[in-house]
Amino acid sequence: MHGDVTAVDERFLSSLGVHRIPVPVPFLEAGGPVNVYAILDEDGRWTLFDTGVGTSDGLAALRGGANEAGVDLRNLSRILVSHGHVDHYGNAQTLAEESGAKVHVHPADLSKVLGQERFAALLARHRGYFLTALGVPEPLVDEMTAVAGRSKPVSRAVERARVELLEPGTRLRFRHFDAVVQHYPGHTPGLVCLHAPAQRLFFADDHLLAKVSPNPLLDLSQGEGGTKFLALARYLESAKAVHALDLAAVLPGHGPSFHGHRALLDGLFGFYQGRQDKLLSRVQASPATVYELLAVLFPRRDVPRLVLMLSEVLGNLEVLEARGRLRREAVAGVVRYAAA
Repeated sequence: MHGDVTAVDERFLSSLGVHRIPVPVPFLEAGGPVNVYAILDEDGRWTLFDTGVGTSDGLAALRGGANEAGVDLRNLSRILVSHGHVDHYGNAQTLAEESGAKVHVHPADLSKVLGQERFAALLARHRGYFLTALGVPEPLVDEMTAVAGRSKPVSRAVERARVELLEPGTRLRFRHFDAVVQHYPGHTPGLVCLHAPAQRLFFADDHLLAKVSPNPLLDLSQGEGGTKFLALARYLESAKAVHALDLAAVLPGHGPSFHGHRALLDGLFGFYQGRQDKLLSRVQASPATVYELLAVLFPRRDVPRLVLMLSEVLGNLEVLEARGRLRREAVAGVVRYAAA
């Protein structure tokens, strides 16, 4: 989508004790099945990087794929969660119960994995933010709340006693290589990747995807106002750091492994620049709220995807504001963006 990439022969990964197990997800926005990576440890046990979505179909696919790869899910040394989205940690509690392995997650995404940030609850807690600051009409917020409340659970919350915090810079030893935990906030505040520099491997989860842009979502886990997490601004910083890496293979959270991350990122940077140019042109005509600016990027909109769309618009506005191109005008709690 954002640049030319080439596929990696995954037999190379198998020779390093790495097996990619695709797990189906019940929502199209994910960009296809989510990947679970089983990595052979020094002692013959297995590390899992992500666990897939916690539906019955998802768990069955994970068990079937593990069995085909010769991976014993009862013999896990540790479960690593790349970030706190349900398609990546959904089966962590179940697998931890069955294997006794600890679940490792970055501190900034801990509350998600513990089930404390269900979207319906967040929407209710921050209703004023969605309604007032972004300019979303109240009836639409009611509809969003109702849709969120009807969504079926696709993950199990992980018990706190089963969790260990995953700190950036931690070196993990596997049978055939070592990898370093790298913190790349953006898609979520606590997203982590694994980098094996000697083999030039990069376990990218949703930080870098070949076919879809890794939408940095509106995230209120760190509060509002001055403490708010600036998702797209932080993502672009993180992506520039990854651009500098020398990589032979990117192992993404969705889709096959690939090579060519720099061209991909260059295309992605251009993609976001184009969106920012469109938004800036619109607000130069007159100030507008985030909700009013949806039409600039999305000619069609629907309630289930509205948060994704709001996140995209808000993220690009925050980047422009940080660069001094926009200013905010707040009147009675409603924020409008105007040209600086």
